[in-house]
Amino acid sequence: MQKAFDGVPGVVEVTAGYAGGSQPNPDYELVETGKTGYAESVQVIYEPARISYDGLLDIYWHHIDPTTVNRAFCDTGPQYRSIIFYRDSAQQHAAEASKQALDRSHRFKTPVVTQVQRATKFYPAEEYHQQFYKKNPERYRAYVDTLARHRIPLDRTLVSAPVDFVREAGAAAMRVLLDARGWDSP
Repeated sequence: MQKAFDGVPGVVEVTAGYAGGSQPNPDYELVETGKTGYAESVQVIYEPARISYDGLLDIYWHHIDPTTVNRAFCDTGPQYRSIIFYRDSAQQHAAEASKQALDRSHRFKTPVVTQVQRATKFYPAEEYHQQFYKKNPERYRAYVDTLARHRIPLDRTLVSAPVDFVREAGAAAMRVLLDARGWDSP
């Protein structure tokens, strides 16, 4: 899902990680069991003056399959569920309204099942998961090719990961933003 947001004007940083569970400091091996409540996620830090929350939601909807429960294309299990984590009531309302509009559009034969849930603490994934599509282009391409063989539309060929959008008032001190401003707290 990082690839979908990388390079988008107004997106400051995209980090792969885990959200939705309660055990501190999860890692890939633990989350991969599907028994932790965590979902493989991306956290998007953005500048609202350059891209709106609705704009980020639009990108998200175009890169997931919102009609399957506990599945992200080829990957299965609750850690791959389709979910949007919101930070405040404005984000909650926008995410729910966007989901309802997509469902009412009847673009899909089955209902939109993406969850909308209050953000929990976000834990960045291990370094080898960051920018996976750049670090492992052959493996990423094989994944995309598998999706194409299963006739999944090409405009929806990125990993369906939950997303957590974080507002960024300015680009300075980006790395300490999460701790200094409390964005990591639910």
